[in-house]
Amino acid sequence: MAGGEKARRLPRAVRERQMVDAAVRCFARQGYQAASMDGIAELAGVSKPLVYLYLGSKEELFTCVIRREAGALLAAVAAGVGGPGEPPDERLWAGLLAFFTYAAEHPDSWVVLSRQARTQGEPFAGEAARMRDGIVRFVAGLIGEAAAGVEGGGGITSRDVDALAQALVGAAESLAGWANESHGVTAKEAAATLMNFAWAGLGNLMKSERWSPR
Repeated sequence: MAGGEKARRLPRAVRERQMVDAAVRCFARQGYQAASMDGIAELAGVSKPLVYLYLGSKEELFTCVIRREAGALLAAVAAGVGGPGEPPDERLWAGLLAFFTYAAEHPDSWVVLSRQARTQGEPFAGEAARMRDGIVRFVAGLIGEAAAGVEGGGGITSRDVDALAQALVGAAESLAGWANESHGVTAKEAAATLMNFAWAGLGNLMKSERWSPR
C-alpha cells in the first residue's frame, strides 16, 4: 500500500487535528491576513479541498483555532489549580504557573490568542473576549476565596474582587508576552514575579491596609 493511501485513511479526527495544528502555526507566524489555505494545507500534508471539506472557510478555520486553543489554555489553568482544599495563595500560584507554562510551551497558540484574534475584528475578537472573561471569572473566584478566609473579608467588596481579577489577568497577559520574547525568562520566574507583586498587595487588602492618594 502506498504512503499516500495510508495518509488518506487516517481517521478524520486525526487529520483535522493536523490541519488545525498547521493553522495555528501559520496564523501565529504569518498573521491572519497573510496566512493562506494553500500554505495551511501544505504544512498539514493534505490538499486544500480537504481543508475546506473538513473545516470550512478560512474564517471558520480561524474561529476553530481560537476556540480550540482557548479551551486548552483554560483547561490547563483549571487543572493546575486543582481542588478547593488548598490555601488560596497556593491555588493562585498554581494557576499563574499553569498559565505562564502554557504560554511558554505553546508560543504559537499564545500569539493567536493574545494578538491575532484580538486585532482582526469580529467574530474573532469576541471569541478572544470570551476566553479572557473565563479566566477573569476563575481568578475572581480565587480572590473571593482568599477574602472569605479572612475575618470580615478584609473589607474587600465584590467590586474589589472583580477589579483585582481584571488587573491581575491583564498583567499576566502582558507579562506572558514579554517573557516569551525575552531570552532566559522561565515560566516559573514570570509567575513568581506576578505572584510577589499581586499577593503582597492582596495581603495588605486582607488586613484592610489600603493606599490612598494624599
